[in-house]
Amino acid sequence: MHSKWIEKTKKADFRAWAEALSVSPLTARMLRNRGAETIEEAQRFLFGSLEDLSPRSLMKDLSKAAELLLALRTDLSASEGGQAVSGSAGMVGYSSPRVMIASDYDDDGIFAAEILSEGLTAVGIPHVIKTPDRMAEGYGLNLRMIDDAAALGVSLILTCDNGIAAMEEIKYAKSRGLTVVVTDHHEPQYDSLPADAVVDPKQKDCPYPFKELCGAGVAFRLVEEMYEKAGIPKEKAYDLLEYVAIATIADVVPLSGENRILVREGMARLKKTEKPSLLALMDASDIKPDEMDAYRIGFVICPCFNAVSRVTGKPDIAQELLRAKSYEEAMPVAVRMRELNESRKAMTESAVRAAEEMIKEKPPEGPVWLLPIPGVLDTVVGIVAGKIKEEYYHPVFVLTGGETGGNGDNGGNGGTGIWKASGRSIPGYHMQNALMECKDLLLKFGGHAMAAGLSVEDRNLPALRQRLNENCQLTPKDLVPVSEFDARVPLSAVNETIVEEMNLLAPFGTGNASPSFVAPRVLVSSLRVFGKNRNVLKMSLCDAPTGSAPTGSAGSPSAVSFWTDAYQLPSDGILFGTETIETFLSFIRTEFGEEELEKALSGRKNAISMAVLYVPEINEYMGRRSIQLRILDYCRI
Repeated sequence: MHSKWIEKTKKADFRAWAEALSVSPLTARMLRNRGAETIEEAQRFLFGSLEDLSPRSLMKDLSKAAELLLALRTDLSASEGGQAVSGSAGMVGYSSPRVMIASDYDDDGIFAAEILSEGLTAVGIPHVIKTPDRMAEGYGLNLRMIDDAAALGVSLILTCDNGIAAMEEIKYAKSRGLTVVVTDHHEPQYDSLPADAVVDPKQKDCPYPFKELCGAGVAFRLVEEMYEKAGIPKEKAYDLLEYVAIATIADVVPLSGENRILVREGMARLKKTEKPSLLALMDASDIKPDEMDAYRIGFVICPCFNAVSRVTGKPDIAQELLRAKSYEEAMPVAVRMRELNESRKAMTESAVRAAEEMIKEKPPEGPVWLLPIPGVLDTVVGIVAGKIKEEYYHPVFVLTGGETGGNGDNGGNGGTGIWKASGRSIPGYHMQNALMECKDLLLKFGGHAMAAGLSVEDRNLPALRQRLNENCQLTPKDLVPVSEFDARVPLSAVNETIVEEMNLLAPFGTGNASPSFVAPRVLVSSLRVFGKNRNVLKMSLCDAPTGSAPTGSAGSPSAVSFWTDAYQLPSDGILFGTETIETFLSFIRTEFGEEELEKALSGRKNAISMAVLYVPEINEYMGRRSIQLRILDYCRI
């Protein structure tokens, strides 16, 4: 889907910024575009360190939570803590625990639990990690886990990446005589909870200024607090930053503010990590440590951790990897995780095809789409929702499981089955707030602005669809994706210095997009499709001479002058993906004709010209470095 291009136009004295920061005016503009209001803020964006994190004292109940935990310290070398166990009946930790870490089964929950576990071990608190069964129980703290805690003799339940919506579960835990400490980062659904301490920066009365930490980020700050109170050097906590970085990227929280610092510091440690678990998974994924970046973490490493529970229902294998004491112990587990991720990919592709067929057969009405797909594992519906959202640019909920009460058609049929759903949103539609307005129709829900999950009875599905769409304020204009770009930069102006300065703005991701530019008028001198599956297209591009523009008719004078007046070496533009390439070739065929397309494919003069939205990169191949333009979008001029 083509997007609407909008140039970021924030103002500043870019030359003064450039001189103060020792960067180019273009980089100064990119810093201003990313929210820096002053030179000092731009300095922190570029060079902010762990010392720039907000004081932990501002996070409500953080100190109290640390004190409650430290009151349970013991000598783990003595028999009081019991023997260390791993993976037994879904339990990771000690056989005589005092704390149960009630975790989640996704990346953020897995790493938040590991951060807390290593922190509790360091201060001398025997504990176990328990997670719900993703398939049988779903998200969050549940009564079975609480009963397990009581049976184990646990005195405190410590949640991570969940708990902020667990009102009834916390009440039950308190009735069993348990202390409850909640650590979470999701939107609160209640003004208060009956827990002994609630650590969540999104609480209305929490003065902690940065609200976008993931669950692992909150857990890290708690471990820092415990270490300080226990007299453990703060550098010991920094050993956990690799986990924080992976979880922050995995949970798709904004890579701005404190998250930017945590991810950058964590990635620096990942590049020289000695953790056997991470080294093994990198090797199994054909990634060298010094190649680790936000893209490889988000699209290679994170899916392997998430796939474990998506395929098996439980994160036990992922936890086993993180507990490995040696590379030799970790490697077969890492290979198994890679295999599970391949299985997850196959399941996802099948479900996406089913969703697309449903959309083609009966296009959904309204801006908010609810797509019931019978027979699909609920562990992959979130990924499917994300892919449909990207393709069609609508808020999407993909539902499964409700066919037990009916035929599972698009409208619901009044049956008694339970649909489980995962949703992904677009800017301008706050999914969690939308579900709050429908909570009387739902059995369970939770999430945040861009993603949410829910359970709904089949008989309530039509009413849910109707209310979500009636309450939705999105207009047709909102359903066109927007691509913001940093500046209009002709291809002839792009050089390695620009690309290297762009990398100062990394890590890139949600809330900190990779810088992109528009070349307003370029010529296409050749096109070449290659690759084993013909999934790479390279185009040779150059700027059109000022004042010259083709009329679009083959052989016209303007088309000739384009070529005879060209004065620069061509730049390589690149497109990836079979479908993306077919869409591009169809665009050329429609706009310029089959003859012009054939000329370009054979490297002959042609009348093709267009504007391109692109990201410049450095391509290294066989020791040769060159500028490569990753094409994001294009249009006729």
